[in-house]
Amino acid sequence: MILSVPELVALAKKSVTCISAAQAFTDKNATFIDVREPAENAASPVDNSLHIPRGILEMNIAQHCPDANMAIYLHCASGGRAALAAEQLQRIGYTNVKAISCPHNEICNAKVAL
Repeated sequence: MILSVPELVALAKKSVTCISAAQAFTDKNATFIDVREPAENAASPVDNSLHIPRGILEMNIAQHCPDANMAIYLHCASGGRAALAAEQLQRIGYTNVKAISCPHNEICNAKVAL
């Protein structure tokens, strides 16, 4: 059986910790990673977030996050890609990774409120 994207995202969200943007931005020591595509990031970047598209995350993560235990918060446009990316990072050994599971505008609003 072939799973749909919504089904894959739902499965990923069961295996990762998903939090709101407001919760995430209370952690001043975390690394925030935007896993959206380059055009999306260019149109609406999030200050103080690294931009590593989901398609190349596994290839580039160690350059920016060498400690498998460091706090990593992933975000995207709606939370789906962030959950899939968090699941993948857990699979390769990261232990403190969370997906910000909300629309992009909520991420921008939470970041501005800090």
